[in-house]
Amino acid sequence: MSCFSCVSSRHREAGRRAGNHPINHSLSNIADSIDYEGISSPKVDESSDSSHQFTLRELAAATRNFKEANLIGEGGFGKVYRGQLAGGQVVAIKQLNRSGRQGSKEFLVECLMLIMLHHAHLVSLIGYCAQGDERLLVYEYMSQGSLERHLFDLPPGKEPLDWNTRINIALGVARGLAYLHNEVKPPVIYRDMKSANVLLDDDFNPKLSDFGLAKLGPEEGNTHVSTAVMGTYGYCAPEYVMSGKLTVRSDLYSYGALLLELITGRKAFDPSKPTGEQNLIVWSRPFLSDRRRFLQLADPLLHGSYPVRAFYKLTVIALMCLAENPHNRPASRDLVLALEHVLAEPYGTENARSKASKTDLPPPSASSSSQDCAAEGPFRAGDKDGYMHLLLK
Repeated sequence: MSCFSCVSSRHREAGRRAGNHPINHSLSNIADSIDYEGISSPKVDESSDSSHQFTLRELAAATRNFKEANLIGEGGFGKVYRGQLAGGQVVAIKQLNRSGRQGSKEFLVECLMLIMLHHAHLVSLIGYCAQGDERLLVYEYMSQGSLERHLFDLPPGKEPLDWNTRINIALGVARGLAYLHNEVKPPVIYRDMKSANVLLDDDFNPKLSDFGLAKLGPEEGNTHVSTAVMGTYGYCAPEYVMSGKLTVRSDLYSYGALLLELITGRKAFDPSKPTGEQNLIVWSRPFLSDRRRFLQLADPLLHGSYPVRAFYKLTVIALMCLAENPHNRPASRDLVLALEHVLAEPYGTENARSKASKTDLPPPSASSSSQDCAAEGPFRAGDKDGYMHLLLK
């Protein structure tokens, strides 16, 4: 009979070696093969690091019995509480909804992924609790909460994110994706990119969280993973929604939606908007494909405080990521490189918008007129490399 503590101990050392070292592809099937009855009463493996295995009593004490005042977030998985461990460390504790097998499966997948994966832009897993029918995950505490709470529906007096902070967040998230796609073998497909899953530390550095939907990428010789369509409406790549075929380029489309949220201050899907404006990607396409109108995408809360040339480049990057054909989306490594060039043009008094000129913008590629974009989506065949060259000039 399998149990979570046994699975965890078998792969804990693999997690410490994560990075360029390959991950056994059979891990993608672990959550499907585990006997879920077995994890109701997990065995304690004395040879493993017991500091990663919390009792329910310990986590109840850390959160003052899951007091409402300690609640800091709530989502499909369950509730998230701020807690303080016995040693004084402040943590975030996510409590799984008791909704049966699927929730337990996502719990196991997230634990296994975060045991194996370690990067500056991925949230760190401190421990877990699988006691009785309770499932809890213990993470490092991210003091600024989610990106979502800093972009939308700001309360009076709360300062919006400035341009430089937004670019830094965009770059950090891209670096996290590049790690998952390139430095882990086989690659990890995140599959749940959204502003609610990007957490921010004291200095607004971002980390990806919530790996319950993550999948290992295709084995050598295969082009995709076939799986049930999961994710959040407004972020999912069209080819994935239509066919269930999942690739790392699906993550790039979701990243494009996130980038649009940073640019516009609008939600990927907002039913409170008028018809035609509810889906951010659909609403933004006329502005993305017409260089004369791209400034209309800017979040009004930026109050014009951004460098026009860098803003233009960022809209082009979003356009690239949102290509209908997944092969025309940039690789995550190229995405990081392009964003580093945008970050190299920060907003300041020396390049204030009032001093910028639209004539300073790079010219459009020969085959990327607004008519082409309207007819065939953001890219025609071969445009990607041309756009990347312009961005890196």
